[in-house]
Amino acid sequence: MASASASGRRCSPNSATEVGSTSVGVDAVAEPAVTDATAPRRGRLFVLSGPSGVGKSTVLKRIQRRVPGLHYSVSATTRPRRRGEVHGVHYYFVDTDEFRRMLDAGELLEHAYFAQNYYGTPAAEVQRRLAAGQDVLLEIEVQGARQVRAAAGADAVLLFLAPPSFDELARRLVGRGTENAEVRAARLAAARSELAAESEFDHVVVNTDLESATDALVALMTSEPPSQHPSTTV
Repeated sequence: MASASASGRRCSPNSATEVGSTSVGVDAVAEPAVTDATAPRRGRLFVLSGPSGVGKSTVLKRIQRRVPGLHYSVSATTRPRRRGEVHGVHYYFVDTDEFRRMLDAGELLEHAYFAQNYYGTPAAEVQRRLAAGQDVLLEIEVQGARQVRAAAGADAVLLFLAPPSFDELARRLVGRGTENAEVRAARLAAARSELAAESEFDHVVVNTDLESATDALVALMTSEPPSQHPSTTV
């Protein structure tokens, strides 16, 4: 295990609009709340995001090993398949026409256009898992995380994985050698704006080393219930 620990920065709380409140007149009789102890627990929705190259996929694999009951939602993408990637495991690889069909049919929980490709989360499986009481993790772009927050509000817990510095992020992107110069430049440009969005997230973990970053994320995801307030990870 690397000796360096993951560090975090405190974010401003996200504002949430209260819904479902009712004003009761003085002559009204309030009925006592009834809780069905036999009702199944609804699963929790976690969203992991961060700039390309920060290590989300690597951290995700470690989280999956340590939280076996967690369902990882597989995204659909028009991005070409990389060596070693499996359809239905890493992504659902579709062409642009099929992606647009899914979008028009309302089959996507969120979607984003990023680095010349479309990405999106099929909604049906996510809703089925949550209704069955299973926690679900989405690993998506910042654009998509904003859509989930707008749709789910405080029911979604947004987690941001940040690099130690922008220079370190650029080094990782160039070093992995999976994309051409044009795509790398687009990802670096997008990364600058994504890093500026970290205050929109509930928790920020800086990936100084994989083990500590994983520890911090697992702790956030396995707390019962998870904190909805910004945290500092040390």
